Amino acid sequence: MDRPDPDELLDKIQRDEEKKQRGKLKIFFGASAGVGKTYAMLQAGHRRRDDGVDTVVGIVETHGRKETLALVEGLDAIPLTHYEYRGRQLPEFDLDAALERKPQLILVDELAHSNVHGARHLKRWQDVYELLDAGIDVYTTVNVQHLESLNDIVGQITGIRVWETVPDRVFDLADEVTLVDLPAEELLDRLRDGKVYMPQQAANAVKNFFRKGNLIALRELALRRTADRVDAQMREYRADQSISRIWQARERLIACIGPGPESATLVRSAARLAASLKADWLAVYVETPKLQRLPDVWRKRTLDALKLASELGAETVTLDGADAAATLVAYARMRNVSKIVAGASDASGWRRLLDRPVAEALVQYAHDIDVTLVGVKAAKEARERHASMPMFAGVRNETRSSPNCYWRCDYRTSGPAVPPHRPHESRDVVSAGCRLRRGSTWTGPRCTTFIPERRGI
Repeated sequence: MDRPDPDELLDKIQRDEEKKQRGKLKIFFGASAGVGKTYAMLQAGHRRRDDGVDTVVGIVETHGRKETLALVEGLDAIPLTHYEYRGRQLPEFDLDAALERKPQLILVDELAHSNVHGARHLKRWQDVYELLDAGIDVYTTVNVQHLESLNDIVGQITGIRVWETVPDRVFDLADEVTLVDLPAEELLDRLRDGKVYMPQQAANAVKNFFRKGNLIALRELALRRTADRVDAQMREYRADQSISRIWQARERLIACIGPGPESATLVRSAARLAASLKADWLAVYVETPKLQRLPDVWRKRTLDALKLASELGAETVTLDGADAAATLVAYARMRNVSKIVAGASDASGWRRLLDRPVAEALVQYAHDIDVTLVGVKAAKEARERHASMPMFAGVRNETRSSPNCYWRCDYRTSGPAVPPHRPHESRDVVSAGCRLRRGSTWTGPRCTTFIPERRGI
C-alpha cells in the first residue's frame, strides 16, 4: 500500500463533508418497464419505514397494477399538484410540498419523466436534485434506455427513439444503484398476463418494443452498465485507500501504441484478444519529450493507430511521461488492468545494449500484470527490406527512419559503392552511416541525425 497523496486526501475529506450534508440517492435500475423496479422501490421503502425512518411517497406510477397499488396504500403520500395544460388539468409531483414536509426518505418514481409546462423544473431528475440538496434521501427508478449515452444504441436496437433521457452523471453520482433484473421470457409472460400494461397496450407492446430480441439486448446493456459502475466504484475505493496492487476482478487490457510500422498490427491483435476474453480494452500512447519531436510521418502513424483502436472498440488515451514503460504501468495499475499487450522487439547485440526495449522494461515494472508480446512479422520484414537496399551510388538524397531514429544524408561520390556481399575487397570508410569504397572521391557529406530515443536502435 502506497502513502496517500496529501492533496488527494484533503479532496476526499472535503467530498465526504459535502456528502454528509446532502441527501443520498438510490436508483432502482432495469432493462425495461415491467421488470419490477417500482415494486422493489416500494418494498425497500416499507423496510425503511419499519426501521423507524420517516418515509413518504412523492409520486409513483402504478399503471393499474394491483400489487403496486397495495404497496402504495401502506405508506404516507404527498398529494399531487395539478397544472393546466391545453385546457386540461394534469397531475404532477408537488416539489414544494415535499420540501415543506421534509421527510427523511421520499420515493419518486420515473426519474427520466418530463414535467408538465409550468413546473419549476423541466425534468424530474432536477426535482430530485433539489430534494437531495435539502438533505432528503431519495429512492427513484430508471430504465437503461433513458440513459443519455445509450440513447442512440437503444434506438438502433429497437427502432424506437426514446425522447426522455437522464444525464449519465446523475446515474454515475448516485450513492447506490440496485439492478432489478428479469429474463426476457419471464417479462413476456408478465406482459401477457396483464401485469405490465393493460391488455390492449400489452398487445401493441409485444409487436413493437417488447420483442424478445430487444429485451435480451436491453438486458445486456443494463448488466454491462451496472458492471461499469461497480468497476468505477472499485477504482475509486482503490484510489482512496492508496492501493496500487492489481485486483483481478475483471479482465481489462491495454495495448501499447507507438509510432512504429507495427502499431496497426498490434491494435488488431489486441482487439482480437479483448474479444476472446470478453474484456474491456484501452489503446494507450505515451508521448515522451523526445517523441514530441518526431517527424510528421511518424506522428500521423500514431494517430492512425489510435483511430483504428477506437473504431475497434477501444478507449483511447494519450499520456505524457519521461519514461514510457513506467508511465504506462502506473496508469495500468490506476485502471486495474490485468494484461498489457506490447510489440516484441527484434533488437539484439549492441542495439539492445544501448537501450533496453520498452517491452523488457514493461516486464520488469509490471510484475503483477500479465504482459503479452506480439511478434510483428510484417514490420520486421519491412525493416529487413529497408536494410538490404544499397547504401548509395552516384548522387543520392535519402531519408531513412525507424520508430526510434531517423537520419538524412546528402552525398556525392565519384567511385562505386562497396558491394554489400563483398566487403573484403577494400578497406571501408564509414562516415555518418554512409559506407565508401577506398578510391572513391568524397565531395562533402551533409548529414542530419535525429535520435529521439535510443530504444530499438
